[in-house]
Amino acid sequence: MAEQRTAPPTVYDVAAASGVSIATVSRVLRTPDAVREGTRDRVQAAIRLLGYVPSGNARALAGKRTGVIGLLLPGFDVVPDERPGLVTDGGVRVVDDRRHVTQPFASNLYFDEVLRGAETEAWQRGLALMVAAGRGPSRDVIVNDVAGRVDGLAVLAQTVPDELLEHVARRVPVVVLADDRRSHGFDSVSVDNAAGMRTLAAHVIGRLGIRSIAYVAGPIDSPDDQERSAGFRQALDDHGVEPRSVRTVHGDFGRARARELAVALLADSPPRAIVCSNDQSALGVLDAVLAAGLRVPDDIVVTGFDGIDAGRFSAPRLTTVHQPMGELGRAAVVAIVDRLERREGPPRAVRLPVEVLLRESCPPTL
Repeated sequence: MAEQRTAPPTVYDVAAASGVSIATVSRVLRTPDAVREGTRDRVQAAIRLLGYVPSGNARALAGKRTGVIGLLLPGFDVVPDERPGLVTDGGVRVVDDRRHVTQPFASNLYFDEVLRGAETEAWQRGLALMVAAGRGPSRDVIVNDVAGRVDGLAVLAQTVPDELLEHVARRVPVVVLADDRRSHGFDSVSVDNAAGMRTLAAHVIGRLGIRSIAYVAGPIDSPDDQERSAGFRQALDDHGVEPRSVRTVHGDFGRARARELAVALLADSPPRAIVCSNDQSALGVLDAVLAAGLRVPDDIVVTGFDGIDAGRFSAPRLTTVHQPMGELGRAAVVAIVDRLERREGPPRAVRLPVEVLLRESCPPTL
C-alpha cells in the first residue's frame, strides 16, 4: 500500500513532478500566458495530481507582499419591507411586485461594473481581489482590517474620512475612485463628469431648444454629483439660461427616491425636460412620467448619467452619458500596482473619457 501524504504539497513538489524550476511554476500560477503551452500543461497536470494550492502566507513571507488588492465599496442601508423573515422549509411565495418592492439593491449597479473591471485586471495580473463593504460605526474597523491583509487599497471617494485614509496610506498604497484627490496625497482614478454633463445638457438646451428644465441631482456630498452639477450649470450659462428658472431637487442616486421626486415635479406644470445626475434616478423619473400618462420624449425628455445596462433595455431607451465603469475598476488596480513598483513620487491622477449616447428618451432631434 502506498504511503499516504500527511503534509500538504509544496511548490517544490510541483516543480519536481513536472520537471521545471519553481520560478516556472510561479509563472504558470501568475501569468500562464507567458509560459509555453507544453510546459504549462505539465505544470498544471502536476498541480491537479498533487492537489497543490498556493499559500498566500508563503508568498507574503517570500516577497513581502500578499498578492491581494483591496476594494472598499460603501454598504447600503436597506429599508425593511415588512415581509416575513427567512423561511427555511421551502415553499413558494407570490409577491405583487408592481411597485418594485423586490429591488432594494438597484443602486448597486454602478459598483457591479467597477467591481467586474477590478476583478478582471487583478486576475490578469495574477492577483486576488478582496472586496469589503461597510458604513457607519463598523467602517473604521473594516478599513483597518482590510488594509492589514492587502498590498494596496482602492476606495470610493467620500466614503472614508481623509484622516483614516492617511493612516492607512502609511502601510499600503491608497487609490481613490471617482475624485481627484492629489491635493490630499492620494493617487486617484476618475472620469470627466463635468464635461460629459455639460455636453449632454448643451444638447438638450442648445440643439433641442428646451428651456423648461428640471434637474434631479444626487447626494450633496458626492464628488461625482458635484462635478456633474457644475457641468450642468456651465451648460445653462453657455446658453443664457437663468439657473433660478431650473427646478432642482436632490435625490440619493436611487430609483425609488427619484420616482417620488418626479411625481412632485409633474404635479404642477411639468417641465419639458428632466435631466438626472445618474441613470438610476433617470429610470425612476421614467417610471413616474409614464405612470402619469405622459410620453417620452414627445411630452418630456429624460436623460441620465452612467451608462448602466438597465438604460439600454428601458422603454424608451435612456439617453445618457456613458462612463467606463469597468475601466475605472481596472485603472484602480493598475494604479495600485504602479505605486507598489514606484513608491516615491507625487500623487498621480488618471482621468478617463466619457461619451454621450443619444437614445429614444432624448434623441438627436425632436
